[in-house]
Amino acid sequence: MLNIRNLTKSYGNVKAVDDLSLEIRPGEICGFIGHNGAGKTTTIKCVCGILPFEKGEIHVNGISVREDPLACKKIISYIPDNPDIYEFMTGIQFLNFIADVYGVDSSVRQERIHSIADQLDLTKDLNQSVGAYSHGMKQKLVIISALIHDPKLIIMDEPFVGLDPTASYQLKQLMRNHCSQGGSIFFSTHVLDVAEKLCDQVAIIKQGKLIRSGTMEDVRGDSSLESVFLELEEQ
Repeated sequence: MLNIRNLTKSYGNVKAVDDLSLEIRPGEICGFIGHNGAGKTTTIKCVCGILPFEKGEIHVNGISVREDPLACKKIISYIPDNPDIYEFMTGIQFLNFIADVYGVDSSVRQERIHSIADQLDLTKDLNQSVGAYSHGMKQKLVIISALIHDPKLIIMDEPFVGLDPTASYQLKQLMRNHCSQGGSIFFSTHVLDVAEKLCDQVAIIKQGKLIRSGTMEDVRGDSSLESVFLELEEQ
């Protein structure tokens, strides 16, 4: 589903991402782990087609991000770490706007919006102005918008920030359901216990370089993900 090969992205003389290769297959959840400034968000934005990159190739479902970025964007969803939304809109207006962008049929969008909003306990707030939403409510709204067009790949940057325990549980259920239907998820997180329980794969990045990746069982071994991460960070 996602194939990254030898990705390199620099800012001036600094390599934010250095020769990174990673593959995520259909049905898999991959956690992307690293300290602040390690290169996680830069990698994610390259995958989404937001940032250009000097070297390497990125393919989503066999489509090149470099050669056909629009086709890739039609089959992915991106949830940033900070949910910037048009605050003059109501929640339902924003969701219909996103559905229009992706060309989702009216009857299909309504079913998906209300199904997911019910799961996230946001239905009653959809007619409110987004400007009146809390951070957690905005995060829920962005999650709904990301699922409207039934993407093949969902990319998330710190998706659990600002969510209460109930909403976090519901998001994990939505993530598992998406992958059970053949989709894939690539997300960064600092919440290592969530990643350990949720992910099929894990990739650890340090100073732009991928220093460990594989199945959760292979990376963790007989230890915990937290212990492995801290050990690698000290090297």
